[in-house]
Amino acid sequence: MIHEHDASEAYVEPAYAGRFSRRRVPKNRLPDESATPEAVYRFIHDELLLDGSSRLNMATFVTTWMEPEADRLMAETFDKNMIDKDEYPQTAEIERRCVNIVADLFHAPAQGDAVGVSTIGSSEAVMLGGLAMKWRWRRRREEAGLDGTRPNLVLGSNVQVVWEKFCRYWDVEPRYVPVTEDRFVVDPDDVVARLDENTIGVVPILGTTYTGEYEPIAEIHDRVVAYNAEHGTDIPLHVDAASGGFVAPFLYPDLEWDFRLPQVRSINVSGHKYGLTYPGVGFVVWRGADDLPDDLVFHVNYLGGDMPTFTLNFSRPGNQVIAQYYNFVRLGRDGYTKIMERLRETAMHMSAQLGAMGPFDVVADGSAIPVVAFRLRDPDGPFTVFHLSDELRRSGWQVPAYTMPADAEKVAVLRIVVREAFTLDLAASLLEDVRTAVERLRADPPRRPASGGFSHT
Repeated sequence: MIHEHDASEAYVEPAYAGRFSRRRVPKNRLPDESATPEAVYRFIHDELLLDGSSRLNMATFVTTWMEPEADRLMAETFDKNMIDKDEYPQTAEIERRCVNIVADLFHAPAQGDAVGVSTIGSSEAVMLGGLAMKWRWRRRREEAGLDGTRPNLVLGSNVQVVWEKFCRYWDVEPRYVPVTEDRFVVDPDDVVARLDENTIGVVPILGTTYTGEYEPIAEIHDRVVAYNAEHGTDIPLHVDAASGGFVAPFLYPDLEWDFRLPQVRSINVSGHKYGLTYPGVGFVVWRGADDLPDDLVFHVNYLGGDMPTFTLNFSRPGNQVIAQYYNFVRLGRDGYTKIMERLRETAMHMSAQLGAMGPFDVVADGSAIPVVAFRLRDPDGPFTVFHLSDELRRSGWQVPAYTMPADAEKVAVLRIVVREAFTLDLAASLLEDVRTAVERLRADPPRRPASGGFSHT
């Protein structure tokens, strides 16, 4: 038998004595030479050690753990292009099932297949929902011979930044409903005060980014219905359920916020939040076909068949949709309910412990969605929430500190998002690290107050 000699770096060099260890790899241009897969993997893997731990990132709503079987399915379907429904018909079928499952969960009227689509996340879903509202409003105005050039959208100052992007990108006037220093959701009376004939829609939130609270959607709905009846308008509601859409149906099934309210015409939800799927996947669903203008649907045939498409993105991997379907089949209603109940219990345990520590007032206790928001009882004390956030990073925790939106920006809070795989043991560790951080800051107060901003994630 002849043994061929393999002179590649992977075999003749120790792991950390090869080219990548002897000289630096260029960061902003292609290297001159190729390298072995093992060496490149090790190089990038080691560089990523500088990232924070996603499991200890309490800032993000995005799922950071899935079962190994879901990981395997995702790895097997990275290469499937979601747009190519003719080539990958079963992936397209699974997307259709997911859209119907979401629509059924939100009590959409049964009219054959649901009207909706999977998206990269709620950001894309929001854009599509907003565009549908604008197009419907403009069509009604043009048919009535009225001006259709001055659309406005009524939304709370507590909305996620994507709604601000929508208004700016698509030339819609945002009419912000203020929050206050002791109320971080909108008041229905303030909503109605901003409506007029140019309002394309109203956007209440099921689980705000700032505190996780549910806005009074049913009450807002009834006020908008009454306004429409009085003024001859047809202003719809689009519910931003990015965070709460996969929580409320399981924890509060009798809460009416979805298509059970007749003026709710569209809903967006993030599968990669409490849908328990890795990023990025979301959904937008409409009450019926009349709520999605035909002008927004395009047809292409250069992939091998007629492909209707009404997403902003074109090519994207199908594996996130596959992973979402895995969760739907794996968990069912019972599984989702058990998980959400456990997450709520963990969140409420943490809020109770934080409230009992002394220096904190709990703003949101985790009973709506499993998100805990808390602030310092004495905001003029020796340290700020921003100092505490920095201290917690010493132990690896990423707990964001931020100010509330306009009209309540004097209030600064910390937020903990409780996600799947965040156990009571981890919660106990975080609480102990909060206590330790508070003790350090009291013993050695910072010389100057810290302040900071907030990134929506």
